[in-house]
Order: sequence, then structure tokens, then C-alpha cells
Amino acid sequence: MIEVQALCKQFSTGRGRQARVVHAVQDISFVAADGCITGLLGPNGAGKTTALRMVAGLLLPDAGRISVDGVDVLAHPRAALARLGVLSDARGLYPRLTARENICYYGRLHGLSAAAADARATLLAGMLEMAPLLERRTEGFSQGERMKTALARALVHDPSHIILDEPTNGLDVLATRSLRESLRRLRDEQGKCIVFSSHIMQEVERLCDRVVVVAGGRTVAEGSVPELLARTGHSDFEACFVQLAFGPGVAGAAGGA
Repeated sequence: MIEVQALCKQFSTGRGRQARVVHAVQDISFVAADGCITGLLGPNGAGKTTALRMVAGLLLPDAGRISVDGVDVLAHPRAALARLGVLSDARGLYPRLTARENICYYGRLHGLSAAAADARATLLAGMLEMAPLLERRTEGFSQGERMKTALARALVHDPSHIILDEPTNGLDVLATRSLRESLRRLRDEQGKCIVFSSHIMQEVERLCDRVVVVAGGRTVAEGSVPELLARTGHSDFEACFVQLAFGPGVAGAAGGA
């Protein structure tokens, strides 16, 4: 389980008279349960990526608390991060290495033996339907092939919690469907706790057990898709999201357009 409480993060930009403070995250809270896919849904600039980077230990929050299976990420970062597999928006594959070598390299960084990392790469390739890619250099991979390799790399140490930042960006329909099926298997067959961010309503509606709506750096709503629909009185999830994120006036204007 991942628990996030009252996260805040601000950045300073510019110098002198041009200096200003940007409040990227002002008050984001949510709980992501084991065996569950939790989606952070919000418009671009809502604070989703910043929040997930703090959960993954890549940024330090200015305030708030993050725990993974009860382990405080700030107090015990190594113990918490050992439980996390992170797929960020910067896939960062080494182009001159094969897919297997990319995966095994990360396995070694996580303390796996060479044999164990190689075995995990083979196992993950079968699970993610990417066996034909394993011995190919990643240079020239399609976006979908890069995504599968990056996901296998994030899973090489068999983490119980998976963080994905807008994982379907740039993917075609078939690659997106393949990713959805992979995430469902990880949830259903292995009971993984999966958190991913998105601004695509259809992806969240189809895939997520729980949805956290984020706007203006704050959590504005949380629940299952049916619960959020019931809360707003909408039958269309897009109209539901617009009302939750921007207010009923905007939702009414959007619905009448």
C-alpha cells in the first residue's frame, strides 16, 4: 500500500525581478491499495508528475508524508524504494545495449546476481510478450517496444509497487492495449499495487479501480468511476471529470458544446 498525505512542493524560477514561486503541488493526498490500479487523473500541469516523482524519491517534498507498506520514504528511502518499480516519462534506455542488457543492468543495480537478472529478463519478456526484442539493440525501437523494455526494466527486481507516469504517451492503439493487459495481469495474478498518472479519461475509466482527480496541485476527488459519476450526477465520465476538476459551470458549458 502507498499512502500519500498532504504533499506540497514549490519551485523558484527566474532571477531578480523575474523571480517567482511556482506551487506545483499544494495538497495532494491519496491511498493506493495492493491488488488495485489507482489512477491520478488531471489536466496538464495539475501536479501529477511532481507528486509521483516525490513518491518515487526523485524529489523531496516541502511538506507532507509518503509511506510504502508503512515505510517512510523520507526517513528510510532505500527500504521504501526497494519496494518500488518506477517507469518515468523519460524512458532513458541505453541505445547501444540490447533489451536484455538494459533489463539486466538495472537488475544488477538492484542487487540481483547476473544469473537472477538474466532469468528475470527472460520471464518478463514472456509476460510482456516481448521475447523477439530481447537480443536486439534498443536503438531504433518503436515507442511501444521502448515502453515494454522500460516496463520490464522497472519490474526486474519484482517490486510490490509500480509507479507509471503517463505510460501511454506516444503509444499506438495496439501498444496501448498491450500495456493495459500487462497491468491487469500484474494486478490480478500478482496482486501488485499500481499507480499511474494520465490526462486521458478513457484510459483511466477502462483500467482503474480507484481514481484520484488532481487539479491545481490539489486532490479534489477520489473514488471508483461509478462513485465519481454518482457524485456528479453524470453518466459520461468526461463530463464528470470536467466538473470535478474545473467546477460545475465549466462542465455545463462543455456538455452543451
